[in-house]
Parts: sequence; structure tokens; C-alpha cells
Amino acid sequence: MSTQEVAESRTALDHRTGRPRVAVVTGGSRGIGREVVSRLAADGYAVVVGYAGNRDLAETAAKEVTATGGRALAVRADVADEQQVADLFATAESEFGAVDVVVHAAGRLYVAPVAELDLAELDAVHRTNIRGSFVVAQQAVRRIRAGGAIITFSTSVVGLAFPGYGAYSAGKGAVEALTPILARELRGRDVTVNSVAPGPTATDLFLEGKDEETVARLAAQAPLERLGTPADIAQVVAFLASPAGHWVNGQVVRANGGII
Repeated sequence: MSTQEVAESRTALDHRTGRPRVAVVTGGSRGIGREVVSRLAADGYAVVVGYAGNRDLAETAAKEVTATGGRALAVRADVADEQQVADLFATAESEFGAVDVVVHAAGRLYVAPVAELDLAELDAVHRTNIRGSFVVAQQAVRRIRAGGAIITFSTSVVGLAFPGYGAYSAGKGAVEALTPILARELRGRDVTVNSVAPGPTATDLFLEGKDEETVARLAAQAPLERLGTPADIAQVVAFLASPAGHWVNGQVVRANGGII
């Protein structure tokens, strides 16, 4: 089978129109976003890999998709900049014809007790995590076609209330508040809106600055007794993006191995 035939055989098609499906993934250069890119590409989506600063990693992610017969390209965009995000979506439409799935995985983490918060860091976190979510959602609503899915990212820390995560959790709480409202605003469009809230997940961002004892303690909290993996989270995203997950709408899915 030729490379073209392989690509055609794995292309995700809209179940009503037969058109190829296209996904935009912000934060797609590393971590969970990178795994989402790989999983959606494996499911046959054309993927636009959005990134802020990791150009080499983003282009590598796109090249890995095209090397196996898929369709992907990397596009730089600061998710809090409305013009750059508009250009990101315009590129998706011009290169692949439409937008069917939007996965907003880009985020910024800052950990400090409230009494010791660097307010400049607080502003930076909220610029990316709150403003960025609204900017991406705005473009998604304007451009996504019927049958599509918008998937944002929260965190299980919103419910777990770990000390030190006040700034991060507050920003992700805003994302959780936005999710059901946006789902209702899209009434009649046949578009779902959900948020995925991972628990402790073995990414570079999560592991940075943590000693082995801390990592082991966090891993033991889940009844499954391990950290999540980016692949665990990407599978949840893939389900919500697929026709099989289309009846799930306006929800926050806590993908954390059972931590309560």
C-alpha cells in the first residue's frame, strides 16, 4: 500500500458529509498537547500544531505525523493574542479547508503560597490560562463547523485544593465556569464543549522541581497507584472529539485515576 493509500485509509471523515476532519491543538509542541496531536493524527485528523515558543518541537511533532502519511503543520500563536489566534485558525482553514475540533491544551503553571505570590507571575498565568481560553474559544465558536467539538483543559487541583496552587487553580476554575456556558451558547450548532481536568500526570512540566518522594506520594494518591500519562489524557480527548463522545456536552471530565 502506498503512502497516499495509507493516508486515505486513515483519514477521519465527518459522518454526515464525508468531508475530512481537521483539528487545531494549542500547546501541541510538548506534554499532553503533543500526545493529543499524535493521537488525533492516528485517528485520521489533519492537525494544526499550535505553539508559542517551542518551534523545533512543534515542527518535529508535525513532521512525525506527515512521515506516517498524515497531514499536519506547525503554526506559532500566542493564545492570548487575538490576532495571532485568528491567523492560526485562518491557516487551518486555508490549508485543510475547515475546523472541526479545537483542543486548547496550552497553559502556564505557577506554584506559590498566596502570601508569597509574585503578582507579575499571577498576571502571566491568568493571561495565558484565562484570557487565552477565551480568545481561543472565541475563534473556535466563530469558525467550527457543525458536528464539531471544543475541548478545553482544567485541572483536578480545582477540586483537590493542593496548597500552593491558588493562582493556577483559580485560573482553571474560570475555564470550568466557561465550559457549560459556552456549551449553552452553542445551542443549535451541533457542537459540543467539554473540559478535561487531569490529575498528576507525568509530563516535564509536572515533574520539574519535584523530588522522588513528592512524585511517589502524588502517584500513590490515585486508587490506580500511579501517575497519569499523556497518553491516558489524549485518549479522553480523542473520545470527546469523536462521534462516540458527541452526547457528552458541557462537562468537566476529571481524568485522574480516581483521586477524590
